[in-house]
Amino acid sequence: MEVPDLVVPVREGAVNQQLRYALRSWAAHLPHRRVWLIGYRPAWVSGVGHIATQQKGRTKFANTTLAMRYACTNQEISDPFLWANDDMFVMEPIDAMPVLHRGPIREVEDYYAARASGAYLDGMRRTRQLLEELGHADPVSYELHVPLPVGKAGMLRALEAGQGVEVLHKRSAYGVLNQIGGERIRDVKVLHRGPRFDQSTPFLSTMPDSFTNGEVGRLIRTRFAKPSAYETTRRR
Repeated sequence: MEVPDLVVPVREGAVNQQLRYALRSWAAHLPHRRVWLIGYRPAWVSGVGHIATQQKGRTKFANTTLAMRYACTNQEISDPFLWANDDMFVMEPIDAMPVLHRGPIREVEDYYAARASGAYLDGMRRTRQLLEELGHADPVSYELHVPLPVGKAGMLRALEAGQGVEVLHKRSAYGVLNQIGGERIRDVKVLHRGPRFDQSTPFLSTMPDSFTNGEVGRLIRTRFAKPSAYETTRRR
C-alpha cells in the first residue's frame, strides 16, 4: 500500500512553534509521502505542498471543514491521507498510523458537559444525535488529538450527511458512517504545565501554554532539537 500524504489545516499566524516541532516529529517517526498545509504556510516552512484558503468562516470549525473539503477534492493529495493538527506529535517510530478512537460519544459528551458548555459540546451532541438517527446506536468518538487516516469519498459523504450540523464533529461522523473501527485510547492532549502526563502511547498533543511553559513542551523540544527537512532555517 502506498504511504499516505499528511494533511494539516493551519490557521493564520507568523510563528507557530507547535507546527515546527510537530513537523520534526512526523519527519522522524510517522511514515508519510508528502506534507500538505491547507490554509496558511509560515515563511519558515519548506518542502511541503500548500493550498491557500480564505479563512473567513464564522468559526474555526468552518475553516477546518473547508480545509477538509479541499483535501478531499485535490487530486494531488493521496487517497487515503492522514489528517492531523499542528499540535499533534509522534514521539516514537511507528510503522503506520493506526485507527484510534475515544470510546462512545455519550461518555465524551458527559466529560465535557461536566466542565464546560458552548459550540463544541453542542456540536458533539448534535453529531451524536445525527448518527443515531442514521442508524448507529451508541456511536464512537474519533475526536482524539492524533492523526486520522481518511478516505476521500467517505469523508465527503460524511460532510454531506452532516451539513445541517453547524459544528459537525467530522472525524466522528466519518469514522462512524464508514465503520472504520479502531482501537480505543484516552485522549493524549496535555492541558497543564506539570510533569505528570500519560506516555503510554507514542502520541502527545499540547495547548499553546503547555507547549511553551509546561514539562510536556520541554520534553518535545528536547526530543526533537534538530531541524527537519521542512524548515528553511536552523532556528528553534
